[in-house]
Amino acid sequence: MAEGKGRRNDPERRRRIIAATLDVIADHGVPNTTHRRIAAAADVPLGSVTYYFDTLEALLTEAFVQLAEEASDAFRARMAAASDRDSAREAIIDIIAGSVWAEPRTLLLSYELYAFAARHPPVAAIMQRWMNNSRAALERFFDPLTTRALDALVEGIGIHNSIDRDPLDRAAISDIVHRVTDPARR
Repeated sequence: MAEGKGRRNDPERRRRIIAATLDVIADHGVPNTTHRRIAAAADVPLGSVTYYFDTLEALLTEAFVQLAEEASDAFRARMAAASDRDSAREAIIDIIAGSVWAEPRTLLLSYELYAFAARHPPVAAIMQRWMNNSRAALERFFDPLTTRALDALVEGIGIHNSIDRDPLDRAAISDIVHRVTDPARR
């Protein structure tokens, strides 16, 4: 929304609203995310939420953009530290087994993002950009088909581990990553 005349722009307030939106989504899910809940979580007047964002969908979209950018940046940074195929495998294992992807909050928000994106094409474009960024980081070391498999593996294992009573440990994740990336181990 364009800033109104006579109103002071408070970028920190806008950032707090976006952060609070992600908190509300994590706590209540997209269907139960409301302007009132967001305002309460951000500790701002209800009018501030609608001042900065014309619609709830615009706010949800902005929050999901932030989530996707943060996750993509963390993924890209971990992959950038890899110098060869072996260190790229270790980076992927770290991403799946460590804090880059496996954080419960990130996983929960990702579920919400996928569901929301399925019904909102602009958000689907955000997801596509996120996948493209992940694949670009992986393609430094792996062919395009293996890259797609690894991208799906990162999210798939994280999702399964978040609810599985017997989640895969680092050793099992390592074995799987090596099987996918090393034809000799198949």
